[in-house]
Amino acid sequence: MDLSTTSASNLERRLQEIPPEPGVYFMRDASDRILYIGKSKKLRSRVRSYFREGNHHSPRIAMMVRQVAEIEFIVTDTEAEALALEANLIKQHQPHFNVLLKDDKKYPYILITWSEDYPRILMTRNRQIGKGKDKYYGPYTDAHLL
Repeated sequence: MDLSTTSASNLERRLQEIPPEPGVYFMRDASDRILYIGKSKKLRSRVRSYFREGNHHSPRIAMMVRQVAEIEFIVTDTEAEALALEANLIKQHQPHFNVLLKDDKKYPYILITWSEDYPRILMTRNRQIGKGKDKYYGPYTDAHLL
């Protein structure tokens, strides 16, 4: 039995199971490592778009798609919930193909500057990694409510 044929049929079956609701998706390789975490307001159409014939991806995304062996998803009630979940999962798992958390927008975070003698609580749109004691919370989808 050809492993690539088995993987392809499993992947095709999995693509059929993805619901059209908002949520977060994980792409895993054959070793069960998370390659990429993404979000969408319509999971089915977004995830399927990676595997359509004639779809011209950047070399980086094309390489990722060739490695995908399994797709998992988490359905959320809203796109805003999917955004927050995606950001937290990327931070937790740090998948190789998620270079930066980008969405053409910068969502706000709460920052507590524990690295300073007198810690401050700030709202920021720039997460900076490096100051180990500082703590970021978010992202939040509504800066006004924040």
